[in-house]
Amino acid sequence: MNPQTVVSIGREALTMVLLISSPLLIAALVVGVTISIFQAITSIQEMTLTFIPKLVAVALALLIFLPWMMNMAIDFARHMFEMIPTLVG
Repeated sequence: MNPQTVVSIGREALTMVLLISSPLLIAALVVGVTISIFQAITSIQEMTLTFIPKLVAVALALLIFLPWMMNMAIDFARHMFEMIPTLVG
């Protein structure tokens, strides 16, 4: 196994992590920014106000995107297992 292969596998793994986590992170970001704007407009400075909406948004995003996330992870794992015989030689 040469260094280019290791770097390629690492790059694929990092890309996969970013793709799989992005729907949840984007949902939390959008809800957090929306609640922050609401807090700035109304001068409500409650620290716990963002916790429940973010939790609900991330749970909904997980329910919506879980099949896609699982397919991406399974495809990546399948690709890695199929690549094992080429790496051993």
